[in-house]
Amino acid sequence: MALSFHTDYALRTLMYLAARGQRASVKQIAQFYQISEHHLAKVVQTLVRFKLVRTLRGAAGGIQLAVPPEQIRLGDVIQQLEGTLDLLECVYSQGVCVIQPQCQLRRVLQQAAQVQLDYLNRYTLADVVQHTPVLVPLASSPKSPPSAPSP
Repeated sequence: MALSFHTDYALRTLMYLAARGQRASVKQIAQFYQISEHHLAKVVQTLVRFKLVRTLRGAAGGIQLAVPPEQIRLGDVIQQLEGTLDLLECVYSQGVCVIQPQCQLRRVLQQAAQVQLDYLNRYTLADVVQHTPVLVPLASSPKSPPSAPSP
């Protein structure tokens, strides 16, 4: 499974807000991750629609988590954003392939997607932020982070 940039940015935004523990602006988050502010604004709109983030207007406005990090399951977030975790179209759509009615591969891939979702849902946003102690001071810093190797 490869996640879209939209999902990647959404997960990073949620992690940033959870680590920071207070509101932030789209601009701050975009600068922190060195990503497009315009693209991130679209991602935030999606997070608002899914009621994971709320916007606050005014001079001291910004965005903040709408749900405690302990209640945000990673699998649920990914599934909401991606729509499906299935590896092939035949797993979630009928009439895609002539052997589909008798195909055992389809059944195996359905089970693989369920195992993947079950595994991801064992973890919450709090779990991944808690095990990333360096993110908290980085997210609280007004400066851009130093370049670091990606995990």
